[in-house]
Amino acid sequence: MRPAALLLAGAALLPVSAAAQTTTAPPVAKQVFAPEDFAHFVPRTAYDMLVRVPGFTIRSADQERGLGQASENVLINGERIANKTGGAIAELQRIVAANVERIEIVDASTLGIAGLAGQVANIILKQARKAGGQFEWRPDFRAHYSRPNLFRGNVSYTGRARGIDYTLSLEDQTGRGGLGGPELFHAADGSLIERREEVYHSESDTLVAKLRLGFDGPGGAKGHLILNYSPYWGPVYDFERRYRADGNDGTRLRLNRLDGWMYDVNADYEFPLGPGRFKIIGLRHFDHEPLISTQVDSFASGAPDQGTRFGRNSYITETIARAEYGWKMGGSDWQVSLERAANGLDQRGSLAKLDPQGSFVPVPFPGGSGIVREVRHEGMVTFSRPLGAGISLQVAGGGEFSTLERVDGDLPARHFFRPKGSVTLGWRPDKQWDLSLKLRRRVGQISFYDFLAQPNLKSERQNAGNAELVPPQSWEAEMEVGRTLGDAGKTRLRAYYYAVEDIVDIVPIGADGEGVGNLPRATRFGMESTSTIQFAPLGLPGARLDATLGFEIARVRDPLTGEMRPISGTQDRWAELDFRHDLPNSDFAWGATAGLNHNTAYYYLTEVNRENEGPWFANVFVEHKDVFGLTVRAQVGNVLNGRHYYDRQVYAGRRNATPLVFRQHNDQLIGPIFTFTIRGSF
Repeated sequence: MRPAALLLAGAALLPVSAAAQTTTAPPVAKQVFAPEDFAHFVPRTAYDMLVRVPGFTIRSADQERGLGQASENVLINGERIANKTGGAIAELQRIVAANVERIEIVDASTLGIAGLAGQVANIILKQARKAGGQFEWRPDFRAHYSRPNLFRGNVSYTGRARGIDYTLSLEDQTGRGGLGGPELFHAADGSLIERREEVYHSESDTLVAKLRLGFDGPGGAKGHLILNYSPYWGPVYDFERRYRADGNDGTRLRLNRLDGWMYDVNADYEFPLGPGRFKIIGLRHFDHEPLISTQVDSFASGAPDQGTRFGRNSYITETIARAEYGWKMGGSDWQVSLERAANGLDQRGSLAKLDPQGSFVPVPFPGGSGIVREVRHEGMVTFSRPLGAGISLQVAGGGEFSTLERVDGDLPARHFFRPKGSVTLGWRPDKQWDLSLKLRRRVGQISFYDFLAQPNLKSERQNAGNAELVPPQSWEAEMEVGRTLGDAGKTRLRAYYYAVEDIVDIVPIGADGEGVGNLPRATRFGMESTSTIQFAPLGLPGARLDATLGFEIARVRDPLTGEMRPISGTQDRWAELDFRHDLPNSDFAWGATAGLNHNTAYYYLTEVNRENEGPWFANVFVEHKDVFGLTVRAQVGNVLNGRHYYDRQVYAGRRNATPLVFRQHNDQLIGPIFTFTIRGSF
């Protein structure tokens, strides 16, 4: 009964009279880029070509509930890659550039693919593709604190055997972090009460082994199978030497250990059926995530050590079955989709305190263990149609039924029905301008970890679990306009306004607890500009600047003070500048990048803190595109000496009713980062 009800709900939102129209579709306006347009960059993969398309901003898939509608603005051979292991962007990084026939930039509303808006890149691959591979080795070294990152890189090979296309890939997604320097603690009257000297470094290693298979079936059918296995390791070392005004000096050592693994199985099969095509998609994700965090305080006075150990042994699962049926009728594109998704978290949490004999003794940890589960059914109907004069329309409507519960709790399961849908209008009045408008009703995502208690040892803060948490819902309006500048480049402007219900933020829980929960309403307004400037018309051939600038104003009513404030931890301004100069008649290139990311504060009940790095991170590089057939790059990062900043105000109790106890300010060194890259094809 539920799938049928969902389809009826979706159909009720659609303009019934549109199906009877038979207007002939106008020619689709699009930009086409051939491989020779990127030859001077010497691309190794299809992704290398895509990132050099002027004025195009790649958008990764949203972490939506289930698979949902398309959100990644990249297609391969006109098809959405519906998986949760990187989508089309990850696939392009494994496709050698020689197998790309062309790249088309089109307006989403002309494609008939549910969920897309604005500009979309469609990468067309050659039918007769050559077997071959590519590799990249990209070690980096930091001047301070961090260990060398020696193994970051990837290798992949694509071929065809017995009618099956295959891609084998192995990637080491390693990362290193490191910082050090003073942490200053001042009392409310401004006097210095403690100084800490910190040394922090973290190592993150994820080994991703992936096999992708594709095959053509009878009568135009085709299918894919993706198998992914990823073990990972994430140790953290954080040491602080403490100097206190009262003479009670000492040290603090915090160690994290995270050694887990995950796998993904993703399959789809599509075949002709009646007047259209039917596609089924299945996905299974499993993640074993065991975390142990230990913190020990030692004292110069000889007093016994004090310490806490938090353990979390978690199993995360997601299983999705999705069916799509699309057909053309009267010059329109139609799609009906049904999806069932089951998500779960099984966490076994533990807490222990260090006794005077140096042993960790378990202590009660209510709310630290539990099973959270959600089962969701979604149905959507999507209608797309050109309206003439370069105007295209897409309308989607439907909803979802979901059951959300703490399986081992004493609260009954909660059941929800949430309508969902969107209206998208695209207009291309001429070759220079394009415009997209979208109005959407969306259901957001939540973390099941927030249902259970999660202590923060470093901040000595206990975040209580919240079994009443629900996903946020929002009305969203977006506008995107683009202008081609001829040989000088291209520029785009995106503006959006979201009215959010049940926004996720920090809320009071119980008499004196706090945790992640829902606040009634919030708003988000932002703008982002993306431009590509070609310098050849200005007398500097081979040079270009890609620039992205944006800001967001996000407002919510504080649950303690009743005043409007920013939503906790949102990005409120950002910038990315990328200058590259490929020297004419040469294999050399050089350039520089600069990035800014600024976040709002987190508003807890007993404290307010804000963490940022920079403010600007800048890198410079030099590249040679033919060193024995390889591309070699040397880069120096953080040349502007971007630093780590952390500001924190802690109160005696709830911040609206108790005095300030202390302020903390960190201004810490990160230092330069040296990266060496070798890339090649075989």
